[in-house]
Amino acid sequence: MIIDFKNIEQSVMSQFKGGNGDTTAKIFFDGQNRIMIGHLDVGCSIGYHQHETNCEIILITSGVARCLYDNGEERLTAGDCHYCPKGHSHSLINASEDERLEFFAVVAEEG
Repeated sequence: MIIDFKNIEQSVMSQFKGGNGDTTAKIFFDGQNRIMIGHLDVGCSIGYHQHETNCEIILITSGVARCLYDNGEERLTAGDCHYCPKGHSHSLINASEDERLEFFAVVAEEG
């Protein structure tokens, strides 16, 4: 199955999960799982949240990110992959002073 992101409408989510600024993404949703490409502009973040019924995998494709993860913090650059298993908490922050953070993410429900 091919997911044609070129033909998926872009969504802008303000203060997503309590974060700062806008999260912009093209999201494929099959009724259970979400597969997306997105970006955070400078100063923007996805707020700290728990994955109660699903897990999330985030691949950084461009830029520098900070991830608050459970009780720690991770720094990610292009090519790094962050995994947040079910039952854990995280956030995603654009840590660059002058570059957009771009990512590919999968939120997979258990089932």
